[in-house]
Amino acid sequence: MSPPRTVWERLAGEGIVRLSLPTPFAVGPVNVFLVEDDPLTLVDCGTCAPDSLERLEASLRRHGRALEQVERLLLTHQHVDHMGGAHEVARRSGAEVACLDALATYVEDFEDAVAADDAASEALLRANGVGDDLVAQAMTAARDRRAFGRSVRVDRRLAPSSELRLRDRRLDVLHRPGHSPTDTVFVDRAHGLAFAGDHLLRDVSSNALIGRGIEDGAPARPLMSYRRSLEETRALDLSLVLPGHGEPILDHRALVDARLAEQERRAEGFLALLAGGPRSAFEIASERWGPVARQQPFLVVSEVLGHMDILVEARRALRAVGADGTTVFAPADPAGHAERRPRAR
Repeated sequence: MSPPRTVWERLAGEGIVRLSLPTPFAVGPVNVFLVEDDPLTLVDCGTCAPDSLERLEASLRRHGRALEQVERLLLTHQHVDHMGGAHEVARRSGAEVACLDALATYVEDFEDAVAADDAASEALLRANGVGDDLVAQAMTAARDRRAFGRSVRVDRRLAPSSELRLRDRRLDVLHRPGHSPTDTVFVDRAHGLAFAGDHLLRDVSSNALIGRGIEDGAPARPLMSYRRSLEETRALDLSLVLPGHGEPILDHRALVDARLAEQERRAEGFLALLAGGPRSAFEIASERWGPVARQQPFLVVSEVLGHMDILVEARRALRAVGADGTTVFAPADPAGHAERRPRAR
């Protein structure tokens, strides 16, 4: 008796092939999907690093395709491990580049967009208690990351809730902000599957990174946006979610429930750390993660601020800004009044 086929093998028989491409980031390889339809479509494309592009070409050849045959490149969001190589893929293949309209604005001016992100990130770190040395370290890492992406012209801007047609499939374009402001899920309702990018990952929680938002000056509360997005995704009738990293998701509702519950538990843990008095997000992160907070200040500050937003919205914590501009948090009593009101520093 032959062994049962894996999900990836079954999908390949149905015209969807996973191509695993290397990244230089801790998240590991990125999933790119070849959709053998008309037009021949790639969902995401990896970074612009030579090893990623070489692996993409080799993977396509193994499946009887060439990069030059790709007719459409569909992008899920603005992070370089998913869209960084789009310029080269489009140049080599002549493929139409399609993505959410808000994402198009970002990737068409990628260099300026990430520079603006960096400036906003620097201000965020300083406002939340991170010292000059760690801010400088974080900004160096951010500039290094930029090198893995390039601007690309977008040929088709997709409106949220619009439909993208292939010969044999119809993909609903669903905006799901949270992990990034431009996260997009492409849903094939007829086949019960979704291309989810980093909106939902099976083995790790997607980070809701603090950013500029789609519009400059908009309040950045990505974890709250992400929770709403997860609830909307939970309501979809799906049998399979294809993520941007790792293995396929067979029960998206159970995973969404687990992620939402995990966020609430983590928020409770952060609230407990406020018992000793008002603290900045970086002070909370330092107590929670120790040396890791110094190694990844932007990641941990984003994590703390997102969960503080849960607590503030529930009136279980209070936020204040001290005289030096540093934001601090303190617990609130059940009636929503301060137990220990944040003090100006």
